[in-house]
Parts: sequence; C-alpha cells; structure tokens
Amino acid sequence: MESGAETEEGHALRAPSSLHAFNRFEIKYLISAASIPQLRAELESRLDRDSHSSAEGYGVWSVYYDTTSLRFYWEKIEGLRFRRKIRVRHYGDRTTLTDDTPVFVEIKQRVNRVTQKRRITLPYRQARRLCDDRELIEVAGADRPFVHEVLGLVQGLDLRPTAITGYQRQAYVGRDADVGLRVTLDQRIRGRDRDFQLNADATNRFTLPPDLCVLEVKANERVPYWMSDLTARLELQVARISKYCQSIETFGGAPRSIFHIPDDQTLDEPTGAPRPGPQPIGA
Repeated sequence: MESGAETEEGHALRAPSSLHAFNRFEIKYLISAASIPQLRAELESRLDRDSHSSAEGYGVWSVYYDTTSLRFYWEKIEGLRFRRKIRVRHYGDRTTLTDDTPVFVEIKQRVNRVTQKRRITLPYRQARRLCDDRELIEVAGADRPFVHEVLGLVQGLDLRPTAITGYQRQAYVGRDADVGLRVTLDQRIRGRDRDFQLNADATNRFTLPPDLCVLEVKANERVPYWMSDLTARLELQVARISKYCQSIETFGGAPRSIFHIPDDQTLDEPTGAPRPGPQPIGA
C-alpha cells in the first residue's frame, strides 16, 4: 500500500460520530415534595441550570427492553457488579414526538461502582427499526460498532419492549470547582407496561408516590463537601432505587419494593385526575 493511502476502514474510524459516552458515580436519594423548595434554593445558589432545563424542567420518557424472564431487572435487584440495560429515550414533550424526532438509543451499564452510558442519536423511526424490528440500520462508519452491539443484544437475548417510564426533570450542572457535577431532580414518576410507542396517547400510572421525588447526584470523581452537607441537613437517605424496576413491580412483574405506591393512587392522563382501584392501562 502506498504511503498516505486511506482504506475505507481507516476513513470510517476518523469519521464524525454521534456516539457519546459517560462514566460517572451516581448516588440517589428519595426526597419529599415538601423539601424541594429548600433544596432548589440551595442548588441554584451553587449550580447552573442545565441549558435545556427551564424553571419547570423538561419531560423524560424512556422505553426499556428486557428478556421475557426480566434478566436486566433481576441483575439490578441482585446487585450484580456488572449489569446493563437498553433503552430508547426522548427528552421533551412526548406529544410532539414524530418519526423524524431525534431520540437516544442507549446502553447503560454498571461496572462495580461506576455507571457507564453510551448512546447515539437517531430519528425515532430508525430507533424503532433497530430495537423493535431488529433490523440493521445504516449509520456513519464510526457508529456502526455500537449499532451492531445493540442489534446483537436485542437479537441474541430476544429483548423486547417491557416498560415505559416518564417524569419531569429539573437538572443542574456544576461550575468552577464543581465542573463535572450534575444534579437532577425527578418528579411525577410514572409509567406503563404496554402501548410502547413513546408518543402513544396512553394512560400512565404513578410508580412512586407523587409526594416523593428522586434526587440523583452524578460526579466524575467525588461529590463536593457542600453537597454531602446539604443531603445530611435535609436528612436524606441514600436509596437503592430504579425507575425501571419500580415500573416492573408496579405492574405485577415482580414482588413490590418498599417504595411501592398503593393501588388506589393512579394517574389518568391526560387529565391527571386520580381514580380508585388498579385500572388497566389505556382504560
């Protein structure tokens, strides 16, 4: 081969990639709605709002994939040192989601205490072809290994849509000495176990009591002292909780956790009116 000549493979390795990867430590807390004003005041005095986050925050909707035996669910429950899950995620108003709307296809995995997340951006139509129809889609050369990995998992493990989660998120990012810190506050955590189109006009139920929120602190290396002090002053306890697992338990796929919401507290969207009894989704 002549010096300086480029192979197709070499060019692909240098091609722009939409693949993003994150390695972080994550700590979760449950917090009551009554404590949120004080928490937000403290966070906003030290952190900046995420560039996508307004005062009201933004919606986060995800469809999770699992085996018929709920392999990924049980890996989380059993606390395996290496575990992972696949999801398709949309940020924003789900009612505006179309086939052409960009969404994220993600592999999120835990290696010991470190959370790793890899994802690419695809039009929603392409994400469904890859994860639901199990078709190989055409992407930029540098993204092909990730797409092949997703397709290999979906086909090899016979993954299928299992649960949808949704919530309203307010996000903050660190500045100055706290660069790399990310803090999120998730409220109105709900979901469903059918109608797996993210933009489906379907009924969702709370999967955590509506007066409880999830605070997540994500750091590259360590949590700042002031953040640890804040959680101590608010008497927050670290919670080993998963929104996906809560959905599985809420809809009877596995035994209920201590955080389970009573069956008489459901959410009837789009009106948001509570109704008694465990009504079927989409009723």
